Amino acid sequence: MKWTDDRSGNVDDRRGSGGGGAIVGGGLGTIIIAAIVFFLGGDPSAILSSGGGSPQRTEQRELTQGELQVGEFIKMITAENEQTWAQIFKDNGLQYRPAKVVLFESATNSGCGTAQSAMGPFYCPADQSVYMDMSFFQELQKNFGAKVTEFTIAYVMAHEMGHHVQNLLGTLDKTDQLRRSGKYSEAQLNQVSVATELQADFYAGLWAKYSNEREHFLEPGDLDSAIEAAEAVGDDNIQKRSQGYVNQESFTHGSSAQRKEWFMKGYNATDIKQGDTFSQLLR
Repeated sequence: MKWTDDRSGNVDDRRGSGGGGAIVGGGLGTIIIAAIVFFLGGDPSAILSSGGGSPQRTEQRELTQGELQVGEFIKMITAENEQTWAQIFKDNGLQYRPAKVVLFESATNSGCGTAQSAMGPFYCPADQSVYMDMSFFQELQKNFGAKVTEFTIAYVMAHEMGHHVQNLLGTLDKTDQLRRSGKYSEAQLNQVSVATELQADFYAGLWAKYSNEREHFLEPGDLDSAIEAAEAVGDDNIQKRSQGYVNQESFTHGSSAQRKEWFMKGYNATDIKQGDTFSQLLR
């Protein structure tokens, strides 16, 4: 992936600030379990607020050159998301409000409660921020079989920004109302969750297309790495790895094939309105 000269001022890098640390009440296997449940999820507030204690402060430290470079990369990807979505919203007669991106290590405070690295990257609607502990990508490669590249990280960021787009468009409010209504079974609500996640994958693909048309930053293999990451965190792949069998009714994010399909639908789309996963999946 080619780097651009764009950088965003909406990145809050808390790594090395002394605000992270261990979380009281964690357990063996937490990273894997939480990743299965929440990786690329839209609303982790229930788990974030339910326990785990408060972040314990650690010693401040200087970031390494590698960490500083990662920070620059995140600022670049954030800027490309801001430019692309501002243009898409403008084309549809809307005004885009940028999300903040928070980089942290181990734990930090969020508008949804205590954020932990074990939960993977997530979007918090309460403070309209994306939270990322970069160590998660080691877990993605080690435990889910995905080769992590720069564009893998860009895809994950774009997916979380897709949840921000859903928040701005009122989609997350509608899905939250469905969950709270008590009118739907767990299986039906799982389908709503799948539609939500696949739409975020569509938005990630749409972002990749529009941004590449502007910046020409894609290199051979980049799209393949995003697809590989999307397939790695498909519900069927995760269930096979974690429990040895697949239960389709319990899917919350979509199968590997669906995640690839909707990311590529976004990449080949010409209009954000082509990403109506709810009409197509909730029949």
